[in-house]
Amino acid sequence: MTNAQPLTVRLNAADNVVIARAEILPGTTLPGEGVTTTGAVPAGHKIAARPIAAGEPIRRYNQTIGFATEAIAAGDHVHVHNIEMRDFERDYAFGADARPTDYVPEAERATFQGYVRSSGRVGTRNYVGVLTSVNCSATVARMIAAEAEKTLLPSFPNVDGVVALTHSTGCGMADSGEGYENLQRVLWGYARHPNFAGVLMVGLGCEVNQIDFLLEAYGIERGPLFQTMNIQNLGGTRKTVEAGVERLADMMPHADACRRETAPASGLTLALQCGGSDSYSGITANPALGAAADLLVRHGGTAVLAETPEIYGAEHLLTRRAVSREIGEKLIARIKWWEEYTARNGGEMNNNPSPGNKRGGLTTILEKSLGAAAKGGTTNLVDVYKYAEPITAKGFTFMDSPGYDPCSITGQVAGGCNIVCFTTGRGSVSGFKPAPSLKLATNSTMYHHMAEDMDLNCGEILDGGVSVEEMGRRIFETVLATASGAPTRSEAQGFGDNEFIPWQIGAVM
Repeated sequence: MTNAQPLTVRLNAADNVVIARAEILPGTTLPGEGVTTTGAVPAGHKIAARPIAAGEPIRRYNQTIGFATEAIAAGDHVHVHNIEMRDFERDYAFGADARPTDYVPEAERATFQGYVRSSGRVGTRNYVGVLTSVNCSATVARMIAAEAEKTLLPSFPNVDGVVALTHSTGCGMADSGEGYENLQRVLWGYARHPNFAGVLMVGLGCEVNQIDFLLEAYGIERGPLFQTMNIQNLGGTRKTVEAGVERLADMMPHADACRRETAPASGLTLALQCGGSDSYSGITANPALGAAADLLVRHGGTAVLAETPEIYGAEHLLTRRAVSREIGEKLIARIKWWEEYTARNGGEMNNNPSPGNKRGGLTTILEKSLGAAAKGGTTNLVDVYKYAEPITAKGFTFMDSPGYDPCSITGQVAGGCNIVCFTTGRGSVSGFKPAPSLKLATNSTMYHHMAEDMDLNCGEILDGGVSVEEMGRRIFETVLATASGAPTRSEAQGFGDNEFIPWQIGAVM
């Protein structure tokens, strides 16, 4: 940090806290704020910009992020030791901020090079997938994929890979209800995902989650590019692996014949995600991703925000942008479901910020949510989806999901997201096959420390010289390049097979 850069960041004139740009020592006078620090303040943490009375709201982004548990003096460090979470009234004002979208004229809209499938949907990658109905077939599925990659893939250079996506459920569960429906929607969504040229689904045979039930429920038909089998019918592991490789051998020429062609940006469905957040997330990477999401929407595409527990306390900012009261009410219904869900499991919504989030300066779920919601940009909220439901609307949308990143992204990809943007301040490493994932660093220190895992440094916003809007354009252009085949850092390192985690709800029996 140069001497010309301020010591703190003020996000709104009405805020009673400011954010430390770097570690600040006791007795440091903050230029422009007229206060002196009373103790050491870590980078990214909050400092009281004026005296705050016990019980008074703490405001950041000109929004309530918590309440003072004691009198706080100007210059004090403001964090978990003197803030608490309380419920408070929020004005949902359904549709109050909805505005006509400023679409780019169709002739001027961006394009990318993608795989246009027979369904009309566009892929950004060209994988062959091996899915499982139950955990009991996971090892066999991995054996099939490994053998196919070794013996088949070298002969088919236009196939990006054979990926086995396995999970830990599928049996020991009720054959109805939310958990079962989640799993079926996920498997159906991946089976029809445009980033898969072909799919083989492997079961054991006696599981609750029967493959035939899935096919019947969602009208899926077997064909050259969608095959199923189960281990018990085929006579065991070796025979199933051999049969699976044979089925993939039949699919590979079809997949290899696919070629990229020019497709409109409206063919992109972008998953907006954050993980390992810090106090800078809501200042740099998240609003920059929001600016990129706005650009994608203006070019006819779809952006999908998720992680319901991580918009808790900021949901009123989204309902105000809803295109109708009905859409706003759909979002609030999911918020209420989560309040009931956490209560009956002995939890609370405010336990969401992780230890890493707190070390990075985030204190309450309200503060985390306000920063996380910035990923959604500024355009109208056009629809709200349950976990892993097919995303059919164009524009900015929301999908209900946990805040657990791989589980949340599994739902978004099942819904049709063909590319992911993932902001991180602490340094998350992950990938989400079959969708490529871009990592957006919130601060330059972490970006340089973990440069092999990060795709873009949004910390340049805080360093000075780059606006949120300019960084948003860089993200948008990088999304188009990635959708056209440019590899991400996580793909280059082989991530993406282990982050497939369907959301489990209900008793394990």
